[in-house]
Amino acid sequence: MYNLNLPPTNLNIKKKSDKKYVFDRLRKQYVCLTPEEWVRQHFINYLIRYKNYPEGLLTNEIYIKVGKIICRCDTVLYNISLRAQMIIEYKSPITVLTRKCFEQIIRYNMNLKVSWLIISNGMQHYCCRINKNGEYTFLKKIPEYSDL
Repeated sequence: MYNLNLPPTNLNIKKKSDKKYVFDRLRKQYVCLTPEEWVRQHFINYLIRYKNYPEGLLTNEIYIKVGKIICRCDTVLYNISLRAQMIIEYKSPITVLTRKCFEQIIRYNMNLKVSWLIISNGMQHYCCRINKNGEYTFLKKIPEYSDL
């Protein structure tokens, strides 16, 4: 697949009918291995293994309603009270992260009202914190779980 700006990880990949599938440790099932999924699985590993995010508080593919439209959040981190705390959006490594990509995750946050947003294409990662006044502060690095 692609070399990413993330630590390498051993993924459980299988081939079936000329398609590749990767085991998603959060969904506990094999899913089609797309470039975006490649980024997701590496990023999840990074959060769990290197940033100490609890695996049990992360979920993939969460459906939400934004106005009249059903949308899908790539990954959501919950706090110990099971309230959404962070939304993470993934793009293919060849996708340039633009304002439009960021606006997508902001729309998702209209429903979830989290304090943290991350967007990554596996090469670049943007993280911001939203304060109580709705102001965004971009961070230079992804925070440790204990710093949220």
